[in-house]
Order: sequence, then C-alpha cells, then structure tokens
Amino acid sequence: MDILSCLRAFKEGDINEFNLNLKESKQELLFSIYHASEESTEYIYSTIVKLQIFCHLGLAWDLRWASLDGKKDNHTETQKLSSGPFTPNMDQVEKWAGQLSWLNKEWSCILNRAQLHMNLLEPFIAFRKVMLQILSCKDCTVQHLLESASILRKGCRFSHAAAALHEFKFFYMGSTGEDSKLYWLGRVEEAKLLRAQGQHEMAINLAKYISESCKVNEEAADVYRLVGKWLAETRSSNSRTMLDKYLKNAVNLSNDNNATDKKSIARKAQTQFHLAHYADALFRNYEERLTSNEWQAAMRLRKHKGEKAEYTVKIQELQKQLAMDKEEAEKLQQDRDNFLSVALEGYKRCLVIGDKYDVRVVFRLVSLWFSLSTRQIVVDGMISTINEVQSYKFIPLVYQIASRLGSSKDSQGPKSFQFALVFLLKKMAIDHPYHTIFQLLALANGDRVKDKQRSRNSFVVDMDKKYAAESLLKELSSHHGAVMRQMKQMVEIYIKLAELETKREDTNKKIALPRDIRSVRQLELVPVVTSSFPVDPSCQYNEGSFPHFKGLADSVTIMNGINAPKFVDCLGSDGKRYRQLAKSGNDDLRQDAVMEQFFALVNTFLQNHRDTWKRRLGIRTYKVVPFTPSAGVLVWVNGTLPLGEYLTGSSRSGGAHGRYGLGDWSFPKCRQHMATENNKRKAFQEVCDNFRPVMHHFFLERFLHPADWFEKRLAYTRSVAASSMVGYIVGLGDRHSMNILIDQATAEVVHIDLGVSFEQGLMLKTPERVPFRLTRDIIDGMGVTGVEGVFRRCCEENLSVMRTNKEALLTIIEVFIHDPLYKWALSPLKALERQMETDDDLEASLEDSEEQYEGNKDATRALLRVKQKLDGYEEGEMRSVHGQVQQLIQDAIDPDRLCHMFPGWASWL
Repeated sequence: MDILSCLRAFKEGDINEFNLNLKESKQELLFSIYHASEESTEYIYSTIVKLQIFCHLGLAWDLRWASLDGKKDNHTETQKLSSGPFTPNMDQVEKWAGQLSWLNKEWSCILNRAQLHMNLLEPFIAFRKVMLQILSCKDCTVQHLLESASILRKGCRFSHAAAALHEFKFFYMGSTGEDSKLYWLGRVEEAKLLRAQGQHEMAINLAKYISESCKVNEEAADVYRLVGKWLAETRSSNSRTMLDKYLKNAVNLSNDNNATDKKSIARKAQTQFHLAHYADALFRNYEERLTSNEWQAAMRLRKHKGEKAEYTVKIQELQKQLAMDKEEAEKLQQDRDNFLSVALEGYKRCLVIGDKYDVRVVFRLVSLWFSLSTRQIVVDGMISTINEVQSYKFIPLVYQIASRLGSSKDSQGPKSFQFALVFLLKKMAIDHPYHTIFQLLALANGDRVKDKQRSRNSFVVDMDKKYAAESLLKELSSHHGAVMRQMKQMVEIYIKLAELETKREDTNKKIALPRDIRSVRQLELVPVVTSSFPVDPSCQYNEGSFPHFKGLADSVTIMNGINAPKFVDCLGSDGKRYRQLAKSGNDDLRQDAVMEQFFALVNTFLQNHRDTWKRRLGIRTYKVVPFTPSAGVLVWVNGTLPLGEYLTGSSRSGGAHGRYGLGDWSFPKCRQHMATENNKRKAFQEVCDNFRPVMHHFFLERFLHPADWFEKRLAYTRSVAASSMVGYIVGLGDRHSMNILIDQATAEVVHIDLGVSFEQGLMLKTPERVPFRLTRDIIDGMGVTGVEGVFRRCCEENLSVMRTNKEALLTIIEVFIHDPLYKWALSPLKALERQMETDDDLEASLEDSEEQYEGNKDATRALLRVKQKLDGYEEGEMRSVHGQVQQLIQDAIDPDRLCHMFPGWASWL
C-alpha cells in the first residue's frame, strides 16, 4: 500500500512500476476490507478513501502520460517526457479536459459524502494537492488550495487552513493581477479564517478593505453581507450603518447579478435573509422599548408635564423639552415601522429566491402576521407575500394558519387580516388539497362534541371558526368537489369508528365492524390518511402519487384504556396494510398533533448539525390527524411495546421483573407501600432496596450478537437522551411507563400521549417535579456507565443545538401561542382525570365541571419559561450547556423529588 512509490512512478512516468505498485496496493486494501470486522466501520471508511485515492491516481496517469500508450519499453522517451510538464496536443485537449472534469466531479461527490469528516478528508486533500502539482495544472492547484482552506476551516483545522492559504498566495502571486475574482476569494477566505480563530476585529477590518477594493460585484455583495453580519454579531457599529452601508448594499449588488446558477441563487437568498433577519431584530428591540414599562412611565410623565405646562413658571423650557420628547417618540416609531417593512420585504424575497431558509423564514413571517394582525403594513405585506410565494412553503404551518380562521377578534372586510388569511388558505387548498382540506374539515366539525364532554368544558368550541371553515369549503367545492366528497365520506367513517360504543368484556378482543363502516370500500381520490407522501411544489398530484383508501379490515381490536381506542388496519392501493388507532374521548388529539409537529422541526435542526447528525440523534415521531375536537386517528407504531408492559407485564405482576427479580417485591406491593407510608423518602428507599432494575435484560434477550447488542444499546441511550432534552424544553409531563414505547427492533423509545406539556405537569393534583423520566430501570438499560459517557454527551450535544437555534425554536412556539385551539393549562378536572387514568381507576366517575375556559392566558408564561430554559437558566442562575445538563440529570434522579411523585407514575421503576 505504498502511495509514495506510486506517486514517484507517476511523476517519472515509469509505467511498469506504477502498474505493479497500484495493483498490489489495491489488492492489499481489498484484502484488509474483506477481513475487517463489521463491528467498526471507522477502519473500513478510511480504507475505502485510500482505494478512491488509488482510483484517482490511475485516472491521473492517463492525463499525464497518455502519449506513452504503446511505448511502455521506451525508457528514453519516458526520460524526455518527465523532464518537463505535460502539454497535451490539440487532439488530446478534449479528452484531457473531460477526464479532469470527471476527477473534479468525483472529488465533489467525496466532499459531499464525507460530511466534513476530517479524518477521512485530510489524506485526500493532501494527495489531491500533490497529484495536481505533478500534473502541472496550476489553475486546478490554486482552486484546490482555496477550496481546501475553506474545508479545513469548517472542520476546525485552523493551522492546516492557514497553511493552505499561504500556499494559495505563493502559487497565485505573480501569475495574475489583484483584480481577478480568485484573488478576492482568497482574501475573503482569509477574513473568514481570522473570524473563526476569534480575531474578530482583524477579520472585520480585512473584510472592510476587500469591500472597498473589490470590483467583482458578486464577491463584493458577499463581502458586504459578511461585514454587516459580523458587525451585527459583535455590536461594534451603529445599526443604521450596518443596515444601510453593508446589508442593503449587499442586496443591491446581489440583485445586479443576473446569474441563474444554483450557487448564485443561494447567495441571493442568503443576502436577503441576513438583511431581513437584522431588520427584524432591530424592529423587535424598538418594539420592546416602545412597549416597556419604563417607556410607558416616561410617556405618562411627558403627558403630565404637558398638562401642567401652562401653570408653571418654566413654561417655555417644559414645552421645548416636551417637543424634543415627542420628536424622539415619533422617530422611534417611524424607525420601528421602517425596520418592520424592510424585514417583511426581505423575508418575502428570501422565500421567492430560494429554499434554504424556508423553515425559519416561514415561521417568523407567520409569527409577525399573527402578532401584528391589526397593523395595515403587515396585512399588506402578507397579501403581497401570498401573491408572490409558492403556497407549498406554508404547508408546514397549515394547522396553525387554519386555526386563526374566523377569529372574531380580527377585523373583517377587504384588505383585512381575515381576508388575507382566507386568501392564503384557499390558495393552499387549491394547490395542495391533500395537505390542507383535512384541517379545514376538522374545523368545520368543531362543534361535534358529545354532550357529556361539552358539559365538562373539555374542549374549545368556536362557532365562528366552524362557519368560516364551512364557507371556505363551499368555495373550494368548485375546484375539488369530487375529492372533498370522498374526503368527507372517509372522515365520517373514522368518526363513527372512534365513537363506536363497546362493552368492557370486548377489551383486547377483535369485534366485527358495523355494516355501515365496513360497506365503504374504495375512495380512489383520497389518500390513506396516515400515509406520508411529500408536498409537490409543482402541485401535480396525479394518480399513483399517493396510496389511496381501499377500505378498512373487517374487524377491529378494542384496546385497553378509559376511552377504549380502536386498532384497525386500513387497506391502501399500494397493497400495504396501514395500522391505525382511532381515538375518541376526553383527550384533545389536536394537542398531540401540535407536539408531533414541534418534534419534527427539532429533528430538522438536529439533522442539520454535524455532531448530532453523526450520532443519529432525533425523536421518533408519528402522524396524528384530528377530525373533531374529541376524535381522530393516529399511526400505530409497529413493533413497539410499552416500557411498563415489558418491565411488569400487562397485569403489573409479571414481565421482566417477574422473570429476573426473584425475591423482589411485586409492583403492586411497591405501589401500595408508596401510597400508604407517610415518610415518603424512607418508603422510597425501602422500595428501591427491594425492587432491583432489570432493563438491561431487554438487550440480552433480543440482541444475541455482541455487535448488535452494543449497537442497539447505543441507539436506546441516544434516543433517551434526545427525547429527554426536547421533552424538558417543552415541559412534557405525564411520562409514566405506559406512555413510553420501546421499538423491539431498533431499541429506540417513542413517546405517546403528549397532552401534558409546557409545564402542565406542575398543575396535576400531585405535581411532577422531575424534568424528565430517568428512573433506575431507564438508566439500567444504558449499561455499566449509566448516565455518564454516551447519555450525558448526547444530552449536551442535543441541548447545545437547541440553544444555538433558540431564536428559531422560540419563533415556532410563538406561532403555537397564537393558536386559539391549543389549551395551555390543564383544568382541575383534566388534572384529576390524568392521574386517575394513570392510577388505572377506570371505575372513577367524574363530576361535571362548571369551570369556564379562559383562553390562552398562560401562553405567554409558557413561552417565557421555554426562553429561560434555552438561555440556560436553572433555579434563577444562568448555566453553561454542561452545567445545565448536570443540573437536569441531578434533578431527574434526585430521590427527594422522585419519592413525592404520584404512585401511579412508578418512580421506582
């Protein structure tokens, strides 16, 4: 495997030695891969990279020594050719250019696949530099050095990046003048490297020099953007200078560039985003100042001065001061409105130009629309954006947008917020009916609540929304009449199934479906409601683009639980059976749908971060589709088992603890002991002493091969870490062992029943004082290191990503705040019912509640608490990521907290 020998032969043109070394090296590498262990892919990856190096070397031979074909024994010719750089004749130019282009494309593919894995990339970067130098391809070498500097900087190899830039300058100087594009790209990379090394002032000064000297519009635009962005981050200049001199200038220069290649479009979108983002930040600062208590107090004082001015001796002085104050207030308000206008326009242009920032921009735009719906400038901007931006970009927020429909608080009439909202929903429904109309049908069914549930006031029923949704659906019938008829038919089937009356003795048994449900067979225009198919930006949903509904299986299984959910198979046109759970009861599935939506967005951030992507950190999600406030359908998560069922069995007296905990107390005895003893701390310790954790047996039972066992235990630990951190941020409660599923194939955990969130667990009859479930059995599954090592590191990585994306996450939750259908606080009845259900007290009769729903008055408090968590505040003190994770783990395993949990939560399990 002698790369050096191959390179020497390549340089000298010794074809026999080159072929011999190349062949032997490849054989040795293939032999090592054949005998490599599958338990670690690290070695295999590095060997594959070496194979790719030899592959590139073989192709490079043809580039340099193509004229030696048929002259293998002519040593004199070889010596003559090797004495100088290879210059292809006219017949070889086309072939030479094609092969070099192929090598460059292969290099781009390797970069893309390696995902900045520097241990794999560094050897290839070094080899490619030497190869290009031997080929005497100066332009390619210079380009490679510049590209290498960027890659090494992004991979935090700063000294290597500086060395690459130094070589770049050495090769570049003297060959071309300072007016070329490549020269300025090198200087920009130098500024970025200084910035990455923490030398902010030097980076900004160099970037300013480049912006003043560079004559290339495209590069100048990028430099102006960088200077504006860096100045904003360091807050080292006047805001108006940053906005007008740099960010707006960058946008103007970018707009002058008419290039339509992918890179140029991405840069234009990036420039628009940074302008809009900074203007938005300034708008928020001004808005906060104008609505602050201090400003309001100052306004009252000015008003007081104005009233007293005519009676005082200092009338002229006071009037002058009053005029100055009034001028300041007017200027602040004018600047605020200007910043808002710039932000709205910038966000719109960003959405029109590209799609890189779609998630962040759409959420922020919708948040601005919802919070400032009374301002005409916002409504006008909203209408303009709806006209120019493709509707598919708003599909991720269709649920929140639809929930504001028909709000009596909003003004009516043309050019009003409700007019714009209906306009947007209509456009979305016409373009993407299968991703929009189900939400409108759910709103139209907003009053379909059983009398018993209505009297308990468990659900928000807004008749204005119902009428507005019905009106919009009536308009849409002229566009999608046949589709909507079949959709309504299918929704009725599921509502009947969810509300099907059953007997107690039917629990865990299959029963035949009623004839009226079973008789509906094929609805060829409607997709299987729990299937996932992508939104098509071109709005083409032709036959075969989704599996359509072919009916339900003839029987349904009645599951255990207070509301007796029904498990049923839906038949799809693709031949698959889609397992579904139809639910109807006191739980509002709309809240589960919102939480799943949040989890999916957090997954997006985790996948876009290199360290969390490498660790495959994420939260398992499933689809939830509400049809009425109390009924809907959700995906049955195949191959999963409730954690409590594995540990203690469905009867709570067997399971793994029954098999392996010989001599231990039974689960009912532990629970009885915790419920009856007055000294909870002592009782908890006694239970722990007599009830040993057994979760590690799950992996020993199911994964017999050591490598498989290790992989699944690692996946379990990472999954628990990700769900714990995200659950903590959103205040997810009621995490008893039956609300956490474990996948029997992958060992990942899946959280279900998400109705208690945003700290609502503190409102339960027995408040939940732990941040997430990290009981002894959960820890036991992680192996001998417990919470140390993998779990702690993954928690830190996860929390770090969420804190980095704090602004985007808070924007997402702000949008949820404006969702009038989301209940942010548990009523006393719901809180009581939660812990009765956990207590398996199915006989409990719940009295009707007269409490009135008071709207989302707790929404702002919930947002503030999320912000505090993302800022790192714990117990009033700001913590680092490491310190915050340390505090959370301590709180989660603290016996003094666990002993006061509700007995049905089983804190000893």
